[in-house]
Amino acid sequence: MSAHSHEIEEGLSFQPRFDAAGLVTCVATDAATGDVLMVAHMNDEALRKTIATGEAWYFSRSRNALWRKGETSGQTQRVVEMRADCDQDAVWIRVEQVGAACHTGRRSCFYRKVESEGPGAKLVFVDAERLLDPNDVYKK
Repeated sequence: MSAHSHEIEEGLSFQPRFDAAGLVTCVATDAATGDVLMVAHMNDEALRKTIATGEAWYFSRSRNALWRKGETSGQTQRVVEMRADCDQDAVWIRVEQVGAACHTGRRSCFYRKVESEGPGAKLVFVDAERLLDPNDVYKK
């Protein structure tokens, strides 16, 4: 293990390793239940704003824009704890989620289960109740 690898994996300096697009993956879980709510990405600015404000900020790859969770929907995430993985290319945030985490209006983005079906797979709805109508919130 190189000195640099040792510092990244065992040191106490936060040195996030952004990918070629300048992003790190972020997994958000409910601080109370442990449920996985969503997976998104953060650029350097989103990461800094999240740390500074205690609110979850992300970078939208599809919109190529920074956004604060809940700025449109009111469905905010207050960060209780942030952790970095072993090689610092992903972060995990434990949050207090207000309402729906998913833009589809559901508590979690993970509302379908993958089941085997013959040689392939299919999706089955689980925990799929909508907490809000996304058409009302996002004016689609």
